[in-house]
Parts: sequence; structure tokens; C-alpha cells
Amino acid sequence: MHNLQIPHATTISALRARIRSWRADGLSVGFVPTMGALHQGHLALVQLAKAQCDRVVASIYVNPAQFAPGEDFEAYPRSVIEDSQKLTEARCDLVYLPTTEVIYPEGFATTISMTGPAAGLESAARPHFFNGVATVVAKLLNQVRPDVAVFGEKDYQQLLVIRQLARDLDLGVDIIAGETVRERDGLALSSRNAYLSADDRQRAGRLNQILKQCAAALADGQSIAQARQTAFEACLAGFDSVDYVEVRCATSLAELADGRLDTPARVLAAVRLGKTRLIDNCAATPS
Repeated sequence: MHNLQIPHATTISALRARIRSWRADGLSVGFVPTMGALHQGHLALVQLAKAQCDRVVASIYVNPAQFAPGEDFEAYPRSVIEDSQKLTEARCDLVYLPTTEVIYPEGFATTISMTGPAAGLESAARPHFFNGVATVVAKLLNQVRPDVAVFGEKDYQQLLVIRQLARDLDLGVDIIAGETVRERDGLALSSRNAYLSADDRQRAGRLNQILKQCAAALADGQSIAQARQTAFEACLAGFDSVDYVEVRCATSLAELADGRLDTPARVLAAVRLGKTRLIDNCAATPS
């Protein structure tokens, strides 16, 4: 199917045969699920998995269940040959390339429904999103059955949703967080950054600066409401529109009562530049 240097599997049976051989040799297995269009952020997750485990599987699958009608499913960048070359250079051991027939075979009738950390934030703009993510990630984790799976902190809400999923369904996998990899101006690496015009790219780095300023204000004792409002207004001034700017509990994403921050938190935002939607977050600690 694909003329790739790196060993690859397109079926569950081929995937499990390779993993079975590793298990027979007593080797541990790490897993990095991706939607392709790989950048240095993804490769950092592979390196983190390599540091934790003897062998690493990366999957590439653009999951239709997490795109709503009118979102960019058809346009989402796909570059399997280039991605596989990058995974080879990152010393990934196997790339899993399932088709939609493998993930959602005819008659597929199950969806995982998430609440808890899935409530609000991304769900407000994309109510379909986390159920689609949870369903495909549960399938992939069951197919690979890794010891460790690595997810990036850039998608912080997704990270907490997947931790909840693994915990609630007793999936027996350790979910590890990889730090966000950034451009020099602070812009979080994302496959969708390819959509930014040159002018919008100049403005995009401002998002991380605004979030860091919010976290600094919270650490200085400014009230949550005031720090959030200042960040929201800065985003309104700097971007075409703002989906949200929020300060939430770092471990559960629960809303926090106003006043001085007294627990580890996360500042999270989603804004739009032209047709591109940017999300980012940063840690906030009490003074």
C-alpha cells in the first residue's frame, strides 16, 4: 500500500503480531496517536515515549468522528510519506496506518460519551468533538494495548479527557503528558498553523504572550475574574474573534470561584485568525 522505510501495519492483526513479538521478548510498548501532518511537537512525543519504553508505535489516522459538518476534514493536511520519513528519523519502531474500514467497520454502533473534563471550553464550540476523540482513542488503545501512551499538553483539555477515559474504563495504560513545543515567538506548533497567512502568522504568537501575562497576574495576586477579563480583552484586540479565555482547575478543569488563585490552575484560550482556529494554554500557580 505505502512504499515506506519504517515498518508499518494497516490491519489490527498485523499490528498485534508485531507487538506480540515484542512482548515475547519482554519489551515494553509506548504509543503516540496522531492525525499526521507531523511536526516537531509530535516527534517530541515520540522521543518521550522512547525514553519511557523499549518500543514505540505511532498511529496516523484522520478521525472523521471528531469533525463536524463544515469543519476541515477534507482539507486537513495529509502527508503519509513525509510523516513516515520523520518517524523513521525519530527512531519510531512501527507506524500504524488504519483505514476507516478498520476503525469504523460496517455496522459500527458505539460511541463513548464524555462529561467531566470534557464539559465546556472546546465542547462549547465543538459539542461533537470529545465523544469522537474518546471513541477513536479507546479503539486505538485497545488495538495497540501499550504500557504508556503520550499526548501533548497543547491540547490540554483533550489530555485530561483521555486520562479520565483511561481511568474510568480501566484501560491499563499510563497516560503521559508531553510539553508543548513552540516557535520562537511562543506560537504552539500545530498542523493547522499551515493555514495561517503571512500576516496572521505574525499575530499568532501573541496568544501565548497573553496567556503568560494572565498567569503572571494570577501569581501576583490579581483576582481570577480581573486577570481573565484583561486576557479576554487583549485577545479581542489581537485576533479576529475569541471563543473563550478561561482559568480552570489544572487537574479537573472545574470552574474556580473568583478571588485570588489558591490552587494550581490552567489558563486556556481559543481564538480565530481568518479561517484558522488557534488554541493554547499555560500553567498558573498561586502566589
